[in-house]
Amino acid sequence: MIRRTALPRWFDLITAVCSLGARIRVKVDTKFRHLTKAGGNVFLDLGFPPKEAKRLLAHADAQIDESIRLKRQLMDEIAEWMKEANVTRAAAAEVLHVTRPRLSDVVNHTVEKFTIDALVSMLARIGKHVRLAVR
Repeated sequence: MIRRTALPRWFDLITAVCSLGARIRVKVDTKFRHLTKAGGNVFLDLGFPPKEAKRLLAHADAQIDESIRLKRQLMDEIAEWMKEANVTRAAAAEVLHVTRPRLSDVVNHTVEKFTIDALVSMLARIGKHVRLAVR
């Protein structure tokens, strides 16, 4: 919970204006300042010592690989349900509360378009419950 005293004074002004129903325009700076090349080490770019940057990158890559593995496993369960239930993509999309193109992304393992949470929710809709074990 944020302590009220920790908020800047401008926050009170914005809150007061918003409560009156006024519209607020906020300019967001979207300029690129730096871009790490593919295969580069973002941790080096952030100023970590080379040895630590290498370790951090390896750890981050391992976490990404595990996330992709989990997503693929969940997607496989959905695709297997479709085969076992002999449902069309249109019917499956309706049951899963997604569009047909989104279901195609599941079947084609387009993992970057999904969170683990979204896939778990889809599985729950078809009566498959995911059990999480922390080691």
